[in-house]
Amino acid sequence: MALQYTEEQKEFIKMVKDFADEDLKPKVIQKYDELGECPVELFKPAFDMGIHMLEIPEEYGGAGLSYETTAMIFAKLAEYDAGYAITLVSTFVALRSVMLAGTEAQAQHFADIIAPGAFAAFALSEANAGTDAGSVKATAVRDGDDYILNGEKAFITNGSIADVFVGVFRTADTGNKGLSAFIIEKDRGGITAGKHEDKMGLRLSNTTNVNFDHVRVPATNRLGKEGAGFKVALNSLNLSRAFVATLAVGIMQRAVDESVKYAKMRQQFGRPIIKFEAVQEMLANMAIQLETSQLLVNNTMKMMDNDSLVRKEGAMTKTFVTDAVQKVTSDAVQIFGGYGVSKEYPVEKLMRDCKVFQIFEGTNQIQRVTIANELDHEYEV
Repeated sequence: MALQYTEEQKEFIKMVKDFADEDLKPKVIQKYDELGECPVELFKPAFDMGIHMLEIPEEYGGAGLSYETTAMIFAKLAEYDAGYAITLVSTFVALRSVMLAGTEAQAQHFADIIAPGAFAAFALSEANAGTDAGSVKATAVRDGDDYILNGEKAFITNGSIADVFVGVFRTADTGNKGLSAFIIEKDRGGITAGKHEDKMGLRLSNTTNVNFDHVRVPATNRLGKEGAGFKVALNSLNLSRAFVATLAVGIMQRAVDESVKYAKMRQQFGRPIIKFEAVQEMLANMAIQLETSQLLVNNTMKMMDNDSLVRKEGAMTKTFVTDAVQKVTSDAVQIFGGYGVSKEYPVEKLMRDCKVFQIFEGTNQIQRVTIANELDHEYEV
């Protein structure tokens, strides 16, 4: 492939691969995919290795790896199960949001909760506030030195397993400028999770509604000033969009690997189907999509390592890569033929897992609006 790995990156990837080969065996993943469950004990080896703290700076107890290296590691995990990978990614994106928007004390507090082996969640979406994040209805009302939080968040990754949340609530009736973000520790009381969503894909990932019922948090838990919540949300989404694309690369890699192996093994008309031009064309196009996506993600991560918020570039990366993974996994199922839709083979799961990537963290339709708006601002006529 075109990516040039450093020796350190190769070592980290091998470390993660060895762990996944041992603890994320196909039968284990298949079991929890069928059950639609997120077993927290399955993450203990990842916590023991510090995978949830890879990119977090050393001063906060993390490994201090670059976005570029962290992305390579999570892409490898996504080859085994994207739901498993996104559970860990969601934790670290929430923590990075605190680091970007909060104080050093807030970041350290958040990291201290996560470091021993815990999950975090970013609570923004609501039943009627998905793409239109400015329509958030959940409220945060000032009460002396505290805020009282009320409302229900929807489709929250890690919703019922998170020990700490970054939540966005309405503090004033002034549209996007009336939103504020807070650190919310689960043990404050008044926080309940709904049922785990019975999803089409990413079934190992925990996804629930989360209800906040008169949850009292100190004003010191607010990230930035009142009214800064929308900006916190946008910056968090810029990060998470890039990592969504990273996980999609992992799914694509697995789809290509499985398809090539199957095409070399499967015999029709007396020869392996990889010798047929129609199959060769599909495999070649899949490889092109994968390689292009890897390079695009890698460049975006390098930009983030150089402190770019990648508003336009993150939207481009998320859109291109998550559209590409739909085509790649669909072609993988096609190459497998009738076996492609059988749960005895891995590609139908890859196809199920990747569909939501075009939807969450901002639909690909709204990403194109973002890209066009950025272009509008960049060019003068």
